[in-house]
Amino acid sequence: MSPEEIAARMDGRLVSGADGRLEAFLPSPMVQNHAAFIERLDDGTLACLWFGGTLEGKSDISIYGTTLSGGAESWTPSVRLSHDPDRSEQNPVLWRNGAGQWQLFHTAQPSGNQDECLLRAHTISVSGGTLTGEEPRTIDLPLGSFIRGRFVRRNDGAWMMPIFRCISRPGQRWNGSHDTAAVAVSTDEGQTWTMSEVPGSIGSVHMTIVPLDGDHMVALYRRRQSDFVHRSESLDGGKTWSAPAPTDVPNNNSSINVIRLADGRLAMLCNPTSAATSSDRRVSLYDEIEEGDDRPDASGGCAPIWGVPRAPMALCVSSDGGKTWPLRRIVDDSPGTCLSNNSVDGRNKELSYPYLLEGEDGALHVAYTYFRRAIKYVRLPVGWIDGEHS
Repeated sequence: MSPEEIAARMDGRLVSGADGRLEAFLPSPMVQNHAAFIERLDDGTLACLWFGGTLEGKSDISIYGTTLSGGAESWTPSVRLSHDPDRSEQNPVLWRNGAGQWQLFHTAQPSGNQDECLLRAHTISVSGGTLTGEEPRTIDLPLGSFIRGRFVRRNDGAWMMPIFRCISRPGQRWNGSHDTAAVAVSTDEGQTWTMSEVPGSIGSVHMTIVPLDGDHMVALYRRRQSDFVHRSESLDGGKTWSAPAPTDVPNNNSSINVIRLADGRLAMLCNPTSAATSSDRRVSLYDEIEEGDDRPDASGGCAPIWGVPRAPMALCVSSDGGKTWPLRRIVDDSPGTCLSNNSVDGRNKELSYPYLLEGEDGALHVAYTYFRRAIKYVRLPVGWIDGEHS
């Protein structure tokens, strides 16, 4: 579809698709929409959040959200939940505190300088399906602390916030070469935080923590090196982690999302492609907005690879705690071209940055970026994973 055709469908209306699915393009007044997050609220209403504006890294990028109540035929009109005229506000995550209040956490960075980003939090209320955000507060963590994965509550009640650290190099421009993983922990419902590093994690980012049984947890990672999804383990309830090691799923230096299903299996949404499967390359994530910044790219560290196609959108399933992923099904497909972040000239064809939620009825709720122009929502019926609706 062309950007104009996509825009014409961005009304939030649910339509029936192939193999028993329902689909919608979420309503947004912005021409660029990216990095979806989907969650189920207290009454079963679905909430989807993302960032929107003209171009990732621009200061008009803000957090937007919409909801879908049970039985509704369309998502509500979107609302803007943040607004900093000087920073690009990205990567929303919803989390409910111990008092039952929903909190929106997101990043806020100047231009493409992810190493200078702040983390902010807003209390979020929901009335009549409409989301409202209060004024933000800044989280006391080092600059360059980025989020993407769901928070997890430890067995002792502490919050775990998976972090990827965009490490600053004096006099050099951030390019992802020194990014590492860490876990921020709060024992007072998000008021104060401490942070511990994941060992051996350079290039392993977008940490997604998945509790298994007892004190056993696993984490899955996107890779700056565009090789494979990596995995690490914790055997003490998330207090310490092993170094990330490769799985059998390729990764293209783009986001993944993983959940544990009700039947105990793990399900991961991702683009199972890598630098070994495509020669497409771009200089950096923000090469379209770096004019006037004459600093050299950061040197040393790992060698990030940008520009590998972001497609297909695949659902991979593991029965061994994320070690192997033999079952893989295509949710959506396209050329995946992502050599430009531009969402209005038709060059970008990526299907990326997915989020996944299993409904109480076993249906799967999926949200992801569609050509950077829209957020696409897909409801996959019970049994779809195992081919019952092929």
